[in-house]
Amino acid sequence: MRFTIRDYRPEDFDTLWDIDQLCFAPGISYSRRELGFYIRRRNAFTLIAEVGDASHKTCGFLVAEAGGDHVGHVMTIDVLSQARKKGLGSLLLETAERRMRTAGCNLVTLETAVDNAAAIAFYKRHNYDVINTFPRYYSNGVDALVLEKNLLPVVASR
Repeated sequence: MRFTIRDYRPEDFDTLWDIDQLCFAPGISYSRRELGFYIRRRNAFTLIAEVGDASHKTCGFLVAEAGGDHVGHVMTIDVLSQARKKGLGSLLLETAERRMRTAGCNLVTLETAVDNAAAIAFYKRHNYDVINTFPRYYSNGVDALVLEKNLLPVVASR
């Protein structure tokens, strides 16, 4: 399955909110107000993933921001279950990391629920390290792991 990535358009909002409700349990999924707030933040960008055929069906998205402090932040990455394990999450994350690097970010952070083993494994495969835990981070009382990744190129020592 091939995918294309494009930037968010306001008419995408209802579809993105529906996807978020399917991807995350209540207490972790965003309210309409929260999702809108994150999409509209000053340095935020939203990437839309579509099936690369004539249908252009939206099957995932990522909301992130490229902060002015050289630190990017991934707020959410959502991929519909039927599009998982096909490289779409990696494509979204790698595209976002490139955009953050271009915006001058040296580091990217994100949070994920401590009980989301699939997400933790995904981020570890992408060289994210756990740096902290936020107790009761989500409205359902679940703790969050804070992960980060250095976006600077690794320089080999002599």
